Parts: sequence; C-alpha cells; structure tokens
Amino acid sequence: MTVKQPFETVVCRHGPTVLRVCRAVVGPVDADDAWSETFLSALKAYPDLDRDANIEAWLVTIAHRKAIDITRARARRAIPVDDVPEPPRPPASEHHDDLIEALDRLADKQRHAVAYHYLAGLPYRDIAQILGGSEAAARRAAADGVAALRRTFKGELR
Repeated sequence: MTVKQPFETVVCRHGPTVLRVCRAVVGPVDADDAWSETFLSALKAYPDLDRDANIEAWLVTIAHRKAIDITRARARRAIPVDDVPEPPRPPASEHHDDLIEALDRLADKQRHAVAYHYLAGLPYRDIAQILGGSEAAARRAAADGVAALRRTFKGELR
C-alpha cells in the first residue's frame, strides 16, 4: 500500500515541470499565474486523488487546462491603442428621418399595414388578423399608405 505524499512535497517535486508546461503554452508573462492556478486546483482535488495515480501527468493535465484558460482570457481582453477609432457609422437605413416622419403622419392602420407587409413581409391575411379587419381592408390600408408616401416623396419611392 502506497502512502500519499504531503502536498508540499508534490509541489516541490513537480513544480518545475508544471512551470515549464505553463511557459510553453502561455509564455513567460502569464506562466506564474497559470502555475498558481494549477496548484490551487490541485490542492482542492488532491485529497480525492487515487494513491497510485500518476501525479506528474495529473498536474501537467491541470496545468495545460489552466494555461488554455489564460490564453482564452487573454484573447478576450481589450487591446490598448493610442488613438480611439471613430465609432462606426449607422447603416444607411437609419438615415431616413424624413421617411420615418412621413410614416408617422399616416393613419395608424395604414402605417401598421405598410410596416407589416413591406417591412415584415407578412401576407395580408395575417395583417387582417393583427389589425382586426378583413384581408381586403388590410390590402386597402397598405395601398393607401404607400400612395400617401409616394405623394410625399413625389416618385422617390418605388
């Protein structure tokens, strides 16, 4: 029957190997953090480890996983830059303030019918159910709304 070594002995014996693995995966800057994380996790799990387990392989596996975690975290961190880039311009569709104002001037049923049919792509049957009327009334409201928009923009909308 083998006796489990004290954890301090495990750290002294396998610490250099674990540090080499950490340096190989994350580089010298983050290797100490990966090493520390490895032994913190190992300390928690060590009491449940089988007595005949390959401790070095177990520690290297933990080190490898902690190093990968640090690599992933590094990839998510913001990269400092000297000049802050300009914010992206909104899509062209957000620059149609005049169209939005014209839509707001339409009667509610017309505005909704136009939006549901031309923007959402709903058939008139579904629009009629939403607005509470007939399919013909939904078609008429959309047609009247588009006609009003065309009059407002005098041929700019097609």
